[in-house]
Amino acid sequence: MKKILLTLIAALGLATGAVASEQGMAWDKAPNSTNDLSSLQNGAKLFVNYCLNCHSAAFMRYNRMKDIGLTEQQIKDNLLVSSDKVGDTMKAAIDPRQAKEWFGANPPDLTLIARSRAGHGGTGADYLYTYMRTFYRDPARPTGWNNLLFPNVGMPHVLWQLQGEREPEFETHQEHGQEVKVFKGWKQVSAGTMTPLEYDQAVGDLVNFLQWMGEPAQNSRVRIGVWALLFLALFTVIAWRLNAAYWKDIK
Repeated sequence: MKKILLTLIAALGLATGAVASEQGMAWDKAPNSTNDLSSLQNGAKLFVNYCLNCHSAAFMRYNRMKDIGLTEQQIKDNLLVSSDKVGDTMKAAIDPRQAKEWFGANPPDLTLIARSRAGHGGTGADYLYTYMRTFYRDPARPTGWNNLLFPNVGMPHVLWQLQGEREPEFETHQEHGQEVKVFKGWKQVSAGTMTPLEYDQAVGDLVNFLQWMGEPAQNSRVRIGVWALLFLALFTVIAWRLNAAYWKDIK
């Protein structure tokens, strides 16, 4: 029993750092469109509908989503669940005691997940974008699902109805006298409610929201940084010309 609980804890992502796949799978590049308000709004809707059931975002308040173009009334009508108020933090719907019984620990908070999953394969957004697109059916797993990027993950594929069911296809070859499986692509087993392109766009929106949530002020910081650099560049030119005018009569 103890071994099972430890496995579930690791599978929930409580272990430090990103977990690389056994096949050495490369991370796909996330859209990285944190300034696209429509994408962020759709990502917020997906997060509330599919992620907030188990995962909290304890450092994010609902009313902060005014920054992505939503009004307070839209937040109340479309994003609030149960008796939450617009000024509350985004808490998971799951009972912490039940989560601990089921998984051995509470599912991790996702406020900073996009910042914490950066690694050798790319940014945290790249990791999440690849992770949410590499689930496949595995009857041997307790949840019935596995993940190519995170083998033996404890999380089920919560978006499977959107994506449908897929199977990974591998090619085997010999390397140093051992048989190695290399991932080659996907085989669609059953269709989802979205086309593959629509699903990738939806996951991109969700990842954009998770990336924005990790630092809501990042776009403002970048804009201020650009203006600061332009000011310093202009000031450098003015200072250079003033210096030349000041010393022009001195040889």
